[in-house]
Amino acid sequence: MASANKGVVGIVGLGIMGGAFAQNLVAAGWRVAGYDIAAARRRAMARAGVEIAADAGEVARQARDIITSLPNPDALASTVAAIAKAGVSRRVAIEMSTFTLEDKAGAEAALRQAGHVLLDCPVSGTGAQAKTRDLVVYASGGSAEIKRLRPMFATFTRAVHDLGGFGNGSRMKYVANLLVAINNVASAEAMVLGMKAGLPPQLVCDLVKAGAANSRVFELRAPMMVKNSYRDATMKISVWQKDMDVIGRYARKIRVPTPMFDASKAIYKKALASGHGAEDTAAVCAVLEAMAGVKRGASKKKR
Repeated sequence: MASANKGVVGIVGLGIMGGAFAQNLVAAGWRVAGYDIAAARRRAMARAGVEIAADAGEVARQARDIITSLPNPDALASTVAAIAKAGVSRRVAIEMSTFTLEDKAGAEAALRQAGHVLLDCPVSGTGAQAKTRDLVVYASGGSAEIKRLRPMFATFTRAVHDLGGFGNGSRMKYVANLLVAINNVASAEAMVLGMKAGLPPQLVCDLVKAGAANSRVFELRAPMMVKNSYRDATMKISVWQKDMDVIGRYARKIRVPTPMFDASKAIYKKALASGHGAEDTAAVCAVLEAMAGVKRGASKKKR
């Protein structure tokens, strides 16, 4: 049950990120009303203490504040339509996915017309970081509401930044994810160079982390590369491809050259085409290993 100073939070989308948000909120004493189109996710979250709603409209009827963590623009549009049709008083939707500014602006306008508010609040971090509350929120679209929601955000993030006008959260997310995309492929490239040179993968990982070449992305992804195991995905390549497309289109729209990002994009596409779509983005290492002709020993852990 919720404590006296905590209420009900709605979550639509209980996947890797949304599910982690929900579990951390429940653990902190909040009631969570959640919905996901996948029955398996609904069952898993029910076991974790989430009160499963019949649909997104029912989530809106139960919760004043509704987090959306969704895989694609169609899911966002259908969720917005369900909230708008729910026949409830003013609700605040906290959109935490990565979509184009046009998709988010369309959702904001639709909810505003129905008497509700949409905040643009994407997060920086992986599914593994979401589990340990190691996320940063790039919030935008309503300073008063963002301030009110800080206690809720604090249950599943380590920092919340108010970036001002609606859309600035997404703009900042594009900047951050561009670097993540490059750093992930660069991490894999370094690991493969080390392995092809005859160095043990764990040694490469440990000594990069100890030196100036380290990054948060390397710390998160290199251990998977060492194990050659990518099935416990914190960000699936198939989902990441959507983020890459959003960033690329936005950069072209404002005429910013992105040569390193474009080079990394080709590796992600190759990973997707090679059957790694359901695996973590760290699986770009497997792609580069194949390109380099690296053969791991029989004792090494396989995918």
